[in-house]
Amino acid sequence: MCGIVAYIGHKSAKPILLEGLKRLEYRGYDSAGLAVMNANIHVARTVGRVRVLEEMLKQHEGFDGTLGIAHTRWATHGEPSERNAHPHRDDESNGHGIVLIHNGIIENYTVLRKYLQDRGHTFQSDTDTEVLAHLIGELYDGDLEAAVQAALREVTGAYAIAVICENEPDVLVVARKGSPLMVGVGKDEYIVASDSSAIVAHTTQAFHLEDYTVARLTRDAFRTTTIDNVPISPQIKELEFDLGQIDLGDYEHYMLKEIFEQPQALRLCLKGRINPRDGQVVLGGITEFARDLVKAKRIIFVGQGTAFHAAMVSEYLMEDLAKIPTEVEFSSEFRYRNPIIQDGTVLIAISQSGETADTIAALQEGKQRGALTLGLVNVVGSTISRETDAGVYLRVGPEIGVASTKAFLGQLMVATMLATFIGRRRFLAADYVSSLLDELETIPDCVEKVTQLSDQIHDVTAKYADRENWLFLGRGYNYPVALEGALKLKEISYIHAEGMPAAELKHGAIALVDAETPVVALALQDELYDKMRANIQEVQVRGGPVLAIATEGDADIAASVDDVLWVPSCPEELAPVITAVPLQLFAYHTAVYHGCDVDQPRNLAKSVTVE
Repeated sequence: MCGIVAYIGHKSAKPILLEGLKRLEYRGYDSAGLAVMNANIHVARTVGRVRVLEEMLKQHEGFDGTLGIAHTRWATHGEPSERNAHPHRDDESNGHGIVLIHNGIIENYTVLRKYLQDRGHTFQSDTDTEVLAHLIGELYDGDLEAAVQAALREVTGAYAIAVICENEPDVLVVARKGSPLMVGVGKDEYIVASDSSAIVAHTTQAFHLEDYTVARLTRDAFRTTTIDNVPISPQIKELEFDLGQIDLGDYEHYMLKEIFEQPQALRLCLKGRINPRDGQVVLGGITEFARDLVKAKRIIFVGQGTAFHAAMVSEYLMEDLAKIPTEVEFSSEFRYRNPIIQDGTVLIAISQSGETADTIAALQEGKQRGALTLGLVNVVGSTISRETDAGVYLRVGPEIGVASTKAFLGQLMVATMLATFIGRRRFLAADYVSSLLDELETIPDCVEKVTQLSDQIHDVTAKYADRENWLFLGRGYNYPVALEGALKLKEISYIHAEGMPAAELKHGAIALVDAETPVVALALQDELYDKMRANIQEVQVRGGPVLAIATEGDADIAASVDDVLWVPSCPEELAPVITAVPLQLFAYHTAVYHGCDVDQPRNLAKSVTVE
């Protein structure tokens, strides 16, 4: 949830830390701070964005060292304030000069805080993080690595931490359990970060820390151990993307850039994976388990937020194409009940980052109970990709905007390929699969065509942007898209919106319909088209304005609604990849109209790595 970056080497740490924080700011932006070793440790903290911290540092000296840690916060314990901003110190009366940054939640912090207060420690913040800094200080006896190991053996919860100490001015200690952390390896330098976006400008070589791992870094060497001091040999790998992929370029916002990147992202997602002529889908990440998937008796998809909506579409795909009973669960609910996992159960975790805390926990629960586990993730080397038995990468490139766009379409595309891969081995005829894959190859071009509606959608937005309540209706495959459209509008424009199955409207929500409550209707010419037309009429007779997402050339819809956004015709099971795009653009233009921070909406962070 928060962003961590740390550096040890021979360059000035401050500019590297500030640059890293800017690249990680999508992970949290309530407050920011950094600490640099320069004889003593100098700390600066502020409420607000990284640019506020950067301006503050122009007024202060002493931040010229080559070892430092920095943090951008998404508040969990303690309100956003300077006193709660990271880094945090241990009790200064100890004289150790220990300073720490932390992502995660220390669940037993109240017990530890009382223990430390009884030992004479005085706390300056409301955070759980400061408790960990004090605990390390309490256990410090001249060896920072050993003190961190000892402290983490007493901790319950999730953490990614970076720690420095005035008594050891050439040592950086980092550790991880539950929250992501990786170490970039340069020439006589190391840069540590929550994800590779803060590393890739400096090195393309990196390794991920596994759970319960501690790394001690100096300028010319590193060693990794467990918290019980058992040596570990990490695997250094090449990072999967370059700096150009995370530059904003000529776009005003990352979200708009990523919407317009979707056609090419989908082409890369498909590349080398489908062969329409032979009716084949090739997914190397699951080849070893093809027989198990074909014999599966039940599939469970787990996800949160946008990934949950992708999972809902995936349920329809799996039951239609593979004919396997399929369920969708919120990861956060699955992990806290007593799920039934029988022989032949496959659990599929969907996550852009591969670091979603609840989804990781659901995955671990299913795996412990004997399910075969797959991951559909975007970030190579992420926790879910490492902990699942097999999986498929989305390959849509890095996604910086908090509101997921191209990752959602990538999830739908991969789910389609996965369902087709299994279905061909079970019941689907070669001719049918060839035809479907031919259509699938055209989807990126269809998406590109929809992105060209951006100016028209901008104009429609201006007509409705002041409305405070919205309803989104869909049926069949487009019901989850209605949920996703409502979510996008809520999360970046702060406007109340509800998505629902169209037939559910008259079971309660129709009471909300009036002239001030617009309804978005996903009304494609599919087998449920007439049903949706009837739902639209129910809205209109009650005075509700209707904005339809409709199939190109549908004159009947054009004559019966207030506004319409056209999408190309395609098979029903592929429609969500296309219909999601005008809703993304609608949410984007609405947020811009209201002056909202599109890429970093209030109270949200990109990757939810804490419970």
